[in-house]
Amino acid sequence: MKKAGSKKKSSFPRLSTAELVKRESSVFPPGAANARLLRVDKKSGFTHLDHANRPRMVDVGAKAVSARTATAQAIVRFPPAVARALKRDGMRAKKGPVIDTAIVAGTMAVKRTHELIPFCHPLASERCEFTVEFATPNELAIQCEVAVSHKTGVEMEALTGATVAALTVYDMCKALSHEIVVADIRLLDKSGGKRRVRGGKIES
Repeated sequence: MKKAGSKKKSSFPRLSTAELVKRESSVFPPGAANARLLRVDKKSGFTHLDHANRPRMVDVGAKAVSARTATAQAIVRFPPAVARALKRDGMRAKKGPVIDTAIVAGTMAVKRTHELIPFCHPLASERCEFTVEFATPNELAIQCEVAVSHKTGVEMEALTGATVAALTVYDMCKALSHEIVVADIRLLDKSGGKRRVRGGKIES
């Protein structure tokens, strides 16, 4: 008979970081593409883990300051009737102006990215611009471009800005439909660091 208060043992084994890396390597054979994706550090395994496998913020102290830019995009997909209604009403909903509110929310999110993503460095963004327009009759494309002069990149800031702006559009319009979809959040461009990204592709 099972004793009261006894805990059921987990069927999932606990694996060290080294074992996880070994297992992942068996599924994804080592190569240049996988090395870029995993960003494996020879000393600690991953850049956000120290020698004791404790989480850490990456040390960028020795890096040179450079002009960094990043552009990210999110798509908000509306049901056709909702898209037509929004266009007819000048992109205004009962809560107010949809696009202006989304841009304000996205800009606030860019400035607070380090409070949302644990290991992002606090950055004093020097420029934050949004482009919001319909890419198709039913899809609103939101692009967020962020720039800073720093030792680390701003791709997370751009991604966060685009995402929060898209979520704000959803919130502003959800009274019209709960079938609105936020999709295809991705990095479009990145410059100023080791890796250059254009059109969502890493340049060699």
